[in-house]
Amino acid sequence: MTTAAPRLADDRRHILQRRIRWIVTATIGYNLVEAIVAITAGSVASSAALIGFGLDSTIEVLSAAAVAWQFTRRDPERWEKGTLRVIAVAFFALTAYVTATSVLALVGQVNVEHSTLGIVITALSVIIMPFLSLAERRAGRELGSATAVADSKQTLICTYLSAAVLIGLVLNSLFGWWWADAIAGLFIAAFAIREGLEAWRGDACATSVGMLLEDEDDDEHQHSTIPEAG
Repeated sequence: MTTAAPRLADDRRHILQRRIRWIVTATIGYNLVEAIVAITAGSVASSAALIGFGLDSTIEVLSAAAVAWQFTRRDPERWEKGTLRVIAVAFFALTAYVTATSVLALVGQVNVEHSTLGIVITALSVIIMPFLSLAERRAGRELGSATAVADSKQTLICTYLSAAVLIGLVLNSLFGWWWADAIAGLFIAAFAIREGLEAWRGDACATSVGMLLEDEDDDEHQHSTIPEAG
């Protein structure tokens, strides 16, 4: 009777870890689709905000993949600093690109075309991202995973980013406020510099993917040492 409770707790722990991994996987998959659609729509509409939004999603996907790859190495800690620095540089490059593009658009009064596809993808993000964030936050809190909870907050912040781009696109479409797109682009640049600084300090949200893998390895290690305790 005394062994049933720990076994049930372990089962629940595995369920929650698996749930979080599926949520993270779904988030990465959606970000990949979001990146392709946003960059394509942004290129067609000459929208700096949409292109920057898509590039940000691309970096999020690549950073998650990079950190996940890091934890497949024999000595993941050895690669951690270098991996996060590469991610940081990518975000800094995005900041420079989007800032320059947005400023040039403001100075040159570049006309931004209406983008139905851009409005649809950003509107979907505003709807989907909070759902993914809530699901991961609930599972993370029950599991006691600070990284999962932190990642859920990052996903929620991405919702605000989507909303900013959506507002810029809608204002441009309804009122012809071409500058709204450039302002949204500068908002993305501010978001990207924040992401870059966090990655440089070793605090990137994508580390949750690697830490989840690490947690799984630690859990397996704990199971392997349980018989010795008896």
